Amino acid sequence: MPWGICAVVQPLYTAWKRWAAGQNSFSFGDSTFFETCDDGADDVLVIDRVSTEVTLSVKKDIPPSAVTRPIFGILGTIHLVAGNYLIVITKKTKIGEFFNHVIWKATDFDILSYKKTMLHLTDIQLQDNKTFLAMINHVLNVDGFYFSTTYDLTHTLQRLSNTSPEFQEMSLLERADQRFVWNVITMHSCSINGKYFDWILISRRSCFRAGVRYYVRGIDSEGHAANFVETEQIVHYNGSRASFVQTRGSIPVFWSQRPNLKYKPQPLINKVANHMDGFQRHFDSQVIIYGKQVIINLVNQKGSEKPLEQAFATMVSSLASGMIRYVAFDFHKECKNMRWDRLSILLDQVAEIQDELSYFLVDSAGMVVTSQEGVFRSNCMDCLDRTNVIQSLLARRSLQAQLQVHTLFFLLRTLVTDFTRTGKRTQLGLLMDGWNSMIRYYKNNFSDGFRQDSIDLFLGNYSVDELESHSPLSVPRDLKFLALPIIMVVAFSMCIICLLMAGDTWTETLAYVLFWGVASIGTFFIILYNGKDFVDAPRLVQKEKMD
Repeated sequence: MPWGICAVVQPLYTAWKRWAAGQNSFSFGDSTFFETCDDGADDVLVIDRVSTEVTLSVKKDIPPSAVTRPIFGILGTIHLVAGNYLIVITKKTKIGEFFNHVIWKATDFDILSYKKTMLHLTDIQLQDNKTFLAMINHVLNVDGFYFSTTYDLTHTLQRLSNTSPEFQEMSLLERADQRFVWNVITMHSCSINGKYFDWILISRRSCFRAGVRYYVRGIDSEGHAANFVETEQIVHYNGSRASFVQTRGSIPVFWSQRPNLKYKPQPLINKVANHMDGFQRHFDSQVIIYGKQVIINLVNQKGSEKPLEQAFATMVSSLASGMIRYVAFDFHKECKNMRWDRLSILLDQVAEIQDELSYFLVDSAGMVVTSQEGVFRSNCMDCLDRTNVIQSLLARRSLQAQLQVHTLFFLLRTLVTDFTRTGKRTQLGLLMDGWNSMIRYYKNNFSDGFRQDSIDLFLGNYSVDELESHSPLSVPRDLKFLALPIIMVVAFSMCIICLLMAGDTWTETLAYVLFWGVASIGTFFIILYNGKDFVDAPRLVQKEKMD
């Protein structure tokens, strides 16, 4: 919607735009009333909770006895088994200001049913509706819903500077970049030698092909890369504004890497898909939006990641576009044994290119001084750790250049990990990496199916059909799903008990330990062999997203 959250759920109709940006209040009865708090406004939006009809009325039609409480925005509507629901922002926190615009973080939401009763639902439908509501709440509880009622967070400074007068007259909702759903914003006021400036970081995550890392990889037929993110670093000093934009996204070919209980599942490239078609669609759109593309591919150039690196390089070579450059840097090989200083090899390699791309700069009079001619598009396998490191180093180099223009000399502390601050890995950093790896493994295998379903439901990739005879959430499980884990746990427990409670002879003890040990290990390998059947897989997602 207009705050930079974008249209993540269905809008009702055009009249809703009037209520999407301002502070509102609502009342309950047989109808729900929404009134804007703007001075002089008289229109009221009414939802009839019996017929579910939506109409416009005036304030005098609100019953005097109606219970009223404030809301801070309407996120949109979504259709579930029980019917339509309205999602509203009930709490917000001010995180700061830039360019005299207040930026808010939505911290709490309500999901309000259009209907007064659910007596028309069966027990199965009630349970499905409850699960769907849990999915929506899961997404709403993920950090990243930031908004402004007066500033367009969905566009970069450079895009906003190149707009027409007609664009400027549009409402924030109408002109919002529909790609972006979640925003992550960091704002800091800094001082160097008595000179103050604001440093702002905005990451905009695309709603196209969004999802958890192992269930959404590569691109789709329209060229949307999985988990695409546009990151903009802004420096505001003495009226002038500088902006440096980078992007990240999954390797733009058709490939998958489904969880199977192994720590690192084997990535598979689709052998029958038309990779060039999707690849060209992706970069055609990127060139139109951002200009020149400098690809920084950080995946391993050996092992299971090697085919993906080769495929990416081959596609770039086949496309033969003068707007696209390809740089491969085997992050793990170059920085093995904690040689983080070797990241300078990559930075030196792209330094001249970065100077050519430049950054966007507007002086205090509003005149454009320089424009950014293209972006670095970085990726690793997950577009997480390795990509974070490289993007932070490129951002730091750009920040140094921007501050030098203002005669400020400053080294940006990295926002990523401790080794880019100190040049070495601390013991705490190693422990945190180990802990994060365990958390990721658990999520990848035992909770990502629900998380992926939640995202697909929220974004409209799956539409609920209350007339569907079979529940999409009900997937019958084979007996082995219950039996094998129990057998493994029992066998392992018996093995430990036999070790602690020795028999009459050592041969008897050894026999028991071997028996139960072999049983537990054998069961473990059977489970591992059938790993895909034991992980938490999405149930709502379409087949094309799974491939």
